[in-house]
Amino acid sequence: STAPSHSLSNSMEAKLAKQDPAEKAKRAEAADGRVYFSYAQIHEAVSSCVPRVKAFNPDVIIAIGGGGFIPARMLRTEIRVPILAVSLKLYDHETDQMQSKVVKTQWFDETSEEGKKVRGKRVLIVDEVDDTRKTLKFCVDEVRKTNAPSAIAVLVVHNKLKKKLAELPKDVVYIAAENVPDSWNCYPWDAAKYDGRSIYEHENLARKCLVKGGSKDEKTIVEMENKLKEMKVHYDDLRKELEMQKELQKVDSQNTKATR
Repeated sequence: STAPSHSLSNSMEAKLAKQDPAEKAKRAEAADGRVYFSYAQIHEAVSSCVPRVKAFNPDVIIAIGGGGFIPARMLRTEIRVPILAVSLKLYDHETDQMQSKVVKTQWFDETSEEGKKVRGKRVLIVDEVDDTRKTLKFCVDEVRKTNAPSAIAVLVVHNKLKKKLAELPKDVVYIAAENVPDSWNCYPWDAAKYDGRSIYEHENLARKCLVKGGSKDEKTIVEMENKLKEMKVHYDDLRKELEMQKELQKVDSQNTKATR
């Protein structure tokens, strides 16, 4: 009687694993072991954070370059506050190896019109991923030391579920659009970096990751895309035909007036 119970237990665990978001994300890795994200997926993730960002009510956004620039711009459409840019370097761009410390390579001018909105104000720091947390911690500490805002929140598109090498102060509001496994994330603005792929090739990989490589689901998506293309062509043809009919009616009207 113990064997069926053990078998049932394994079956239930397998079903639970399939429902676990982290397990689903793991299965979304591409053949090269990386996870690819499209612009639409990033936009949707960023937009999902809007209610939490509005609750924090920032006066200004500080985007950490380069990964935080595009998510910050996406956010600004719904959170109408200025964006300031800073650049911090933790990884060597040539080798992708982590360096021993974060280096500040660019900072904003506090005397500028937008730079004045930091000191004594509410600041939202935006980056694409919380990996080791060293970059976020450095940025929070540097903003406090250099520009003295009244409150700080941090927003990341993806928080990697892994042990962090730094911790944020307890009074910093933390917003993560999605918690993801510790995989190699590939973002669309870096498409050419990954084997020289075009953005279209990158977006196609992102779609395959989204459907977990399932041929049935992928075929359904492709069929839907083709159907939408056909509908657009049909719509364009109808619009041209309507415009032609309007022109003919206009000509007929003018001819009728001329013969009177």
